[in-house]
Amino acid sequence: MFIFIFFIIILLVFYLFYKTKYFRSNRPVEKKWLAAKSNIALGLFVSLFGLNHLIFIAESLVNYFVAIVFILYGSYFAWIGYKKYKHYLPFAIEEARELDVEN
Repeated sequence: MFIFIFFIIILLVFYLFYKTKYFRSNRPVEKKWLAAKSNIALGLFVSLFGLNHLIFIAESLVNYFVAIVFILYGSYFAWIGYKKYKHYLPFAIEEARELDVEN
């Protein structure tokens, strides 16, 4: 039980960390890349929250349904974030190289 809570807190911290970096960044592609990373963290957070709810708290059919919706929605959100992350990674690297050459 505590391992789920530990990972849920860690993923929430990662989400807040990437969102903070997103708002501080001035590079447009890097912002999209950081948004994708924060989507992954948020999706995993919601999925683990649902899994924790399913395993330890669910007592009725409504609780099971809500937990399964959280797991599915979080997994979908993390998958979309991962696809965006892989898409924007080469562009973010190229953008960083161009800006380093200019400076």
